[in-house]
Amino acid sequence: MTGSPDAARPTRRQVLGTSVAAGLAVATVAPRPARAADLPLLGTYDVVVIGSGAAGMTAALTAAKQGLSVVVLEKAPTFGGSAARSGAGIWIPNNPVLLAAGVPDTPAKAAAYLAAVVGPDVPVARQQAFLAHGPAMISFVMANSPLRFRWMEGYSDYYPELPGGLPNGRSIEPDYLDGHILGAELARLNPSYMQVPDGMVVFSADYKWLTLAAVSVKGLAVATECLARGTKALTLGQAPLTMGQSLAGGLRKGLMDAGVPVRLNTPLTDLLVERGTVTGAVTPAGLYRARRAVVVGSGGFEHNLAMRTQYQRQPIGTDWTVGAKENTGDGIRAGQRVGAALGLMDDAWWGPAIPLPDQPYFCLAERTLPGGLMVNAAGGRFVNEAAPYSDVVHVMYDRNPTDPDIPAWLIVDQNYRNRYLFKDVSPTFVFPDDWYRSGAAHKAWTVDALATAIGVAPAALRSTVSRFNSLALQGKDPDFHRGDSAYDHYYTDPAVLPNSCLAPLWLPPYYAFRIVPGDLGTKGGLVTDARARVLRDDGTAIPGLYAAGNASAAVMGHSYAGAGSTIGPAMTFGYIAAKDIAGTL
Repeated sequence: MTGSPDAARPTRRQVLGTSVAAGLAVATVAPRPARAADLPLLGTYDVVVIGSGAAGMTAALTAAKQGLSVVVLEKAPTFGGSAARSGAGIWIPNNPVLLAAGVPDTPAKAAAYLAAVVGPDVPVARQQAFLAHGPAMISFVMANSPLRFRWMEGYSDYYPELPGGLPNGRSIEPDYLDGHILGAELARLNPSYMQVPDGMVVFSADYKWLTLAAVSVKGLAVATECLARGTKALTLGQAPLTMGQSLAGGLRKGLMDAGVPVRLNTPLTDLLVERGTVTGAVTPAGLYRARRAVVVGSGGFEHNLAMRTQYQRQPIGTDWTVGAKENTGDGIRAGQRVGAALGLMDDAWWGPAIPLPDQPYFCLAERTLPGGLMVNAAGGRFVNEAAPYSDVVHVMYDRNPTDPDIPAWLIVDQNYRNRYLFKDVSPTFVFPDDWYRSGAAHKAWTVDALATAIGVAPAALRSTVSRFNSLALQGKDPDFHRGDSAYDHYYTDPAVLPNSCLAPLWLPPYYAFRIVPGDLGTKGGLVTDARARVLRDDGTAIPGLYAAGNASAAVMGHSYAGAGSTIGPAMTFGYIAAKDIAGTL
């Protein structure tokens, strides 16, 4: 990136006003104080953890290993939350896995990079706490669970040109795990958002190459390796877990070995406060008392329409998120009722998504591969299609009021379809009929006909495609700088020259895919300090209350440092919270 320091930073978002009707706000925060005398006592523990995602299970494991008694309360009938559904990238600079792999990271580089990405949105002390304790957290998890991790080599930091950015990346992911170590608990693991192809064992870092398996020697080799892993697992009678399944399974096994119970189907309805201190968690069945603290790791509010309407920009809803369906902001609202401040409620871990009939599909490779472009309702390009996914959606919302970009359209041709995997549809294979019936996809034999099908002026789309084609042939995109950043080239085709991001559209038929602002979950919530303590509006801590993960306002502010910027901080601040409660931070 070039230009002034302010220009170099990722786009910032201004906090939205809450101009929703007063009745909605009252419904969200209306106090319903719990009284211990009125509630059946279901157990007393040193620490009560709300949520069994990455934040909650890391907090519980850490607390247990500090000698504290712990219980985890989980709303869902399964454990793992959104983390179990995810690719489980983990962004933590200077962690032991990176250093062992020879990644040239240093604390100074990491601090400079995070400061440049986050800017003034997050206190320096919180940034420093994340960077200081993240590596120790990874070491702790490896020492106290079966989890091991792999460097996602080549998955660039999202802004590698900023000071301290690494083009080869800092992200790690869980290694392979045999699910049989969980025994009967394996059946209670929250399923993955995207199922791994039958007979394969796939890591997150493999998807880049699986997309290219039809046109790349390395892609074919990776596909063969994934199949070989699957064959080996089948031969050994194993239940292979990778990505979020491995992460959630490994943490759960750590809790099992530490004797920490996880109570499923146990939603939080309120927090118990006595003499100004949070002393327990209220559930429909009764009270779980906490001698020392409650840690809220209950996820965001992506499936709460009232909260999304109140805090976020339109159009918005609950149908475009891939977060766990139980994430309805329960912990955030309970914290707010006891006086917690909220932050970043306007934002989410955004990404362009295709609203397919069964569930939204979060687009990564598809919008960055050469031979595709995105257009708005006017038929014009409006963004670098290969930019970090959160930035693309920020642009969609910023421009939409005056130059409608929601929905947008991803346009590709048959040459693109002949070469690349699209979601789970192999090259040359036809898309499911219900994609077309639902309006998520359109197909036509001319650009003009495709434009008519999606409600765009044919002349405008024709002109946009013509200009894009000329730029693609030159390998330069002066309009939106696609390919200028090392990050832009991760999900692309290295065989395409001179720019692996850019190729012309020339072979009919042509396809259009509806693009909406999807998300991995919301990123706003309870404001916390460097010790993960929940704060009031005046900056004082609420005694006995901690938060981590998407129930808290993200340490990434309005930006996104790299793959795993959700899970890495979630686990780290869960670890910090437990250490602080135990007095060992």
